[in-house]
Amino acid sequence: MFDSLSDRLGKTIKNLRGQGRLSEDNIKETLREVRMALLEADVALPVVKQLIDSVREKAMGQEVIGSLSPGQAFVKVVNDELVAVMGDNAEPLNLATQPPAVVMMAGLQGAGKTTTVGKLARLLQERDKKKVMVVSCDVYRPAAIKQLETLADSVNAIFFASSVDQSPVQIAKAALAEARKQFVDVLLVDTAGRLAIDEQMMDEIKQLHSAINPIETLFVVDSMTGQDAANTAKAFGDALPLTGVVLTKTDGDARGGAALSVRVVTGKPIKFIGAGEKTDALETFHPERIASRILGMGDVVSLVEEVTAKVDHAKAEKFATKMKKGKNFDFNDLKDQLEQMANMGGMASIMEKMPGMGDVPDAVKAKMGDDKQFVHMIALVNSMTPQERRFPAILKGSRKKRIAAGAGLQVQDLNKLVKQHQTMARTMKKMSKGGMAKMMRAMQGKMPPGMGGPGGMGGPGGMR
Repeated sequence: MFDSLSDRLGKTIKNLRGQGRLSEDNIKETLREVRMALLEADVALPVVKQLIDSVREKAMGQEVIGSLSPGQAFVKVVNDELVAVMGDNAEPLNLATQPPAVVMMAGLQGAGKTTTVGKLARLLQERDKKKVMVVSCDVYRPAAIKQLETLADSVNAIFFASSVDQSPVQIAKAALAEARKQFVDVLLVDTAGRLAIDEQMMDEIKQLHSAINPIETLFVVDSMTGQDAANTAKAFGDALPLTGVVLTKTDGDARGGAALSVRVVTGKPIKFIGAGEKTDALETFHPERIASRILGMGDVVSLVEEVTAKVDHAKAEKFATKMKKGKNFDFNDLKDQLEQMANMGGMASIMEKMPGMGDVPDAVKAKMGDDKQFVHMIALVNSMTPQERRFPAILKGSRKKRIAAGAGLQVQDLNKLVKQHQTMARTMKKMSKGGMAKMMRAMQGKMPPGMGGPGGMGGPGGMR
């Protein structure tokens, strides 16, 4: 998400860094570039105008023009205005009501409502420790009810059964009664989508809304439709008292126009963004973190949260103890590390949140972010015997041929893996002998700004 916008803004701001001071002329030129970048990212025209006007007004202020670091001063202004456009702060779900808190999903067909219900059920159970029930009021789409039942089963949510011969209002009322009986905290109601906004659809969803009176009515919209997403959300908002928006399929949206337009066009906050099919691929929408990603400054807070939530801490602790004792780093350890990274969305997802990645060439990013390598590496380790995993030194000719064939790969792929393992093993050995501090000092000058320099992840005052 935001790849093209980030690249364009990154180049524009880099040009400013060469200027001694900001002047009206170079601000004017930069703003023209920023406007083009936003329009190409499919941001709605009124939003582009509002953002550019605000940036111009603040950038022309004396404290920015007189700044000794024009690029940084301008980045701060753009960052602040991007945050303001997207809604200043994250707005969580409002569940402050007599249980069950009813959350209703609305949206067009194919936007990802049913998948989002499954993701949200998992998030509420794992993060907020809520007892969640889900129900489908979609009596038109074949297999919609079955799809939700399968999702509910995969995330361990309570599924309320419904059938196509019932009316949506009947289903919703029955589910609400059952949720009260079972002392459920949150009832998630999936509704039918249509291919376009029509009167019949709006009448039905209005009836459904008044029958169950949800505390949250979320509009689920496909971010890849760009500014159309914001316009559709506005049309729904005119008919229904929406409380927020969920942007789906953001992993396939390189432009990000919807994320920048929805808040201004609809007046409703974006509450969540979905990035992928997996049930853990739903994030709370934090405007300030998204602005940082757009400007290529990374999103360390989200990265740390993701590590905390998705890393197997028992395995991590065991691995740390093993390394402290100076024990050998074997292929079992390598496989564990690869699986942990895959669990966090793969290398591409991690890189998107790392500071300084904007300065890394695209070819290098593409190579680093190729998650097929993870799959191949894990397949090679799986093809080894327990003895081969524990004692990598015994991997010779015939064994290598058998392992590569078992993984459906070439011997040179295994040789690459062995080389990477040897490099990591040497690094781990140095760390176990107290070489970590030396390594950090050596790396400090080579890391991008904000990662290894003073105040960065490895510098004084940074993350430890």
